Amino acid sequence: MTDTSTHGGLRSLELSNRYRSNRGDVVQDFYVPAFRVAASYSRAVGYFSSTSLALYSRGIETFAASGGAMRLIASPHLTEEDALDIERGYDIRSVIARSTDHVLRAEDRGPVLDGLGLLGRLIAEGRLDIKLAFVMRDGHIGIYHEKIGIFRDPVGDLVAFTGSSNETAGGLAANFESLEVYRGWLEGDGARALNLENDFEELWANETPFLSVIDFPEVARSHLIRLGQERTFILPARDNALEPTAEVVDERTQLEIPSWLTARDYQKTAVYSWLKHQGRGILKMATGTGKTKTAMMAATRLAEVLEHRGEPLVLLILAPLQHLVDQWMSEVVEFGVRPVPIYESSKRWPPLVEEQLTQIRLGQRPIIAMVATYDSFSGEKFQAILARITQPIMVIADEAHNLGSPTYRSRLPANATYRLALSATPERWFDDEGTDALISYFGPIVYELGLGDAIEMGALCRYNYIPRLVELDEDETQLYIELSAHIAAAIAAGHELDNDSNSPLGLLLRKRAGVLGHAQGKLDALRHDLRERRDTWYQLVYCAEGTRPSPAGEPSGTNQLQQVMNLVGNELHLPAHNYTSKTPRSERKLLLSRFSSGDDLKVLVAMRCLDEGVDIPDARTGYLLASSSNPRQFIQRRGRLLRKAEGKDRAEILDYLAVPPPGAPLNFDIERRLLTRELERANEFGKLSENYEATLKLLRPLKEQYQLMHL
Repeated sequence: MTDTSTHGGLRSLELSNRYRSNRGDVVQDFYVPAFRVAASYSRAVGYFSSTSLALYSRGIETFAASGGAMRLIASPHLTEEDALDIERGYDIRSVIARSTDHVLRAEDRGPVLDGLGLLGRLIAEGRLDIKLAFVMRDGHIGIYHEKIGIFRDPVGDLVAFTGSSNETAGGLAANFESLEVYRGWLEGDGARALNLENDFEELWANETPFLSVIDFPEVARSHLIRLGQERTFILPARDNALEPTAEVVDERTQLEIPSWLTARDYQKTAVYSWLKHQGRGILKMATGTGKTKTAMMAATRLAEVLEHRGEPLVLLILAPLQHLVDQWMSEVVEFGVRPVPIYESSKRWPPLVEEQLTQIRLGQRPIIAMVATYDSFSGEKFQAILARITQPIMVIADEAHNLGSPTYRSRLPANATYRLALSATPERWFDDEGTDALISYFGPIVYELGLGDAIEMGALCRYNYIPRLVELDEDETQLYIELSAHIAAAIAAGHELDNDSNSPLGLLLRKRAGVLGHAQGKLDALRHDLRERRDTWYQLVYCAEGTRPSPAGEPSGTNQLQQVMNLVGNELHLPAHNYTSKTPRSERKLLLSRFSSGDDLKVLVAMRCLDEGVDIPDARTGYLLASSSNPRQFIQRRGRLLRKAEGKDRAEILDYLAVPPPGAPLNFDIERRLLTRELERANEFGKLSENYEATLKLLRPLKEQYQLMHL
């Protein structure tokens, strides 16, 4: 029998059958010695990222120098949007290829690229191969979370192991981990070691039931090889080759203002005012003036103050909708930190949040950033995590007026030391109690930038406002008269005009507003205006919600959005697309990109979901068919059109106001009271426009008829 104890291979190592963080250094005691003598390394783990891949380069320097070869199987890093795309039937390989390439391109810092470049050279030399594993059942994608590894030395001896560790910075250095090790030459261990190796070989051959294992996407593979050709830096061989260095595994965990971003004077003033109020308050800034970046500047300054005190920061950003979470994610990354997205439907965020909170408690991370939808934030799962945090918390609430509702305001964390609310309209419409609750929690308005000041200082572009008065037709007038009579009776009976749209009076008012919003004459006026602007790009049409109201007992009327799409696309032959709450998130990004290109879509036809937060600065012409007297809604819509963009010096807003014909038998006092809201909106739009005199002239007859000249 050949004596292999002295051949310098795996048998020469003093290996234990179990490694645990409380009994030693798993990296130094197990990984480094095994890499020194191994000829091949096969590893299946449950986590994939650019930094974890770069970390492998540290582990295989010496190993690769002696001709070693490595195979890696990892679970692809998929966002919630990727998972939804797969569930909708998109080609899974294409989605994974897109996501993997995105992950690799997310890092632009030298040390990580050096590590990835080394991997690229090994791939090009045929000494490293990577595959991706995932679970696919009933149209849903799951995570491959197994962790096994196999070392083989030049004479064929085998060491296999399994355990909790991912080969990431946290898995190999910061976390508490354990490994079970099986040496192939020992009785009792040999069968287990071979079983683990067989499991890996079945994985590699894609022969494992319930799992799919695919080749590493060619686009990502080419990206790594290209980095290998471009990066000339060679990582030095070291005894502690697997020990992650801060330069390689840094996960961008410190906020800093991007070098390309120059803060405007009003943004500096807003941040200073918030800090002066002990880190609490509301920024009431016009839509389009950069509230998001101002808030991130405030968070950065706060993080700097806390760092000097030796304290970490838990940054929690709340946004009402998922697409706004996506936008915030991009913003936070630009400021140097990769946040955790909190979607209620996702099972991925809880372990990530728990891991980073542990690192914060241990002093291994200065900041954790999370971006949550309102629904996910208020859910029991996240609330339980939030209640256990003892480190300084900063809450940034986007479109904060929404948090004034009883459901949300009761869930705002009492343990948040720093609080910042963002809204162009923090006052809740017909809800003084909700407004007071917001101010009580976040603090007072510490900085205000109105639309007029924003236009004057050049933060927003100037605009023309063109109201279009449209008379109701005969059927619409009859329904309008009936509803108005019921409204008058309800008010006479003591019902108050409030914000409850489901009250008896609220339902009547909503249906009456629907008659105005869906007035057929608006389409005729829109047809005329679109024809005049058929050669113009960057046009938005805001449609009324729901369907056209019908008299009691008759079927529901037509859908205005469908009518407008037919008018724009089929009749006028303008390239257009609808944009609604039912538009998939992945498709929304594509539509906005096509719209902004200026050579694809001329018109976006929207129903409400372009109201809050969507950044479409290229939009130049807006057609407002929906009759909204809610200040927040029409201010948001105007703000969408006034954002600055290259080549854009002015916007145009066409506002379609439906009114009953002169002589209609209506209660004058009630009608005057209800019409006041419509005219207040028109006056608000007109007074800051470049053509206010024309607006006053057009509206004067209507104001005189209803004795509203004071508006």
